[in-house]
Amino acid sequence: MLAAVFLALLALTGLTVLVAGIDLGNLNLYVALGIAGVKASLVVLYFMHLRYDRPFLLVVFLGCLGFVVLFISLVLTDAAAYYPSVNRGEAPDMQKVHTPFGRTQP
Repeated sequence: MLAAVFLALLALTGLTVLVAGIDLGNLNLYVALGIAGVKASLVVLYFMHLRYDRPFLLVVFLGCLGFVVLFISLVLTDAAAYYPSVNRGEAPDMQKVHTPFGRTQP
C-alpha cells in the first residue's frame, strides 16, 4: 500500500510540473493548490496512519485544515487591498502576472 501511495505521489508531482508549464490564467493557483491538497491528504492518510486511527483524530485534522484554508483565503483577499501601493516601475516582468482575483497589473 505504501509503495502505491509513493507512486501516486510521484505521479502527482509530475502532474504539478506539467501543469506549471501550462498557462491556465487565473486557474494556475487553484490547480496547484488542488494538486497539493491531494498530495497532502495522501501523506496524512497513509504515511501518518490517520486512515487507520481513531475517527476523532480525523475530525481534529479536518478542523485544523479548515482553519488553514480560512487563513489562506483571508490573506489572499487582503492582497487586493495593497494592490494600489505597488511600485509600478520597479518590476516590469510583474506586469504580466495574474492575481487570484483575475486582475493583472497595468
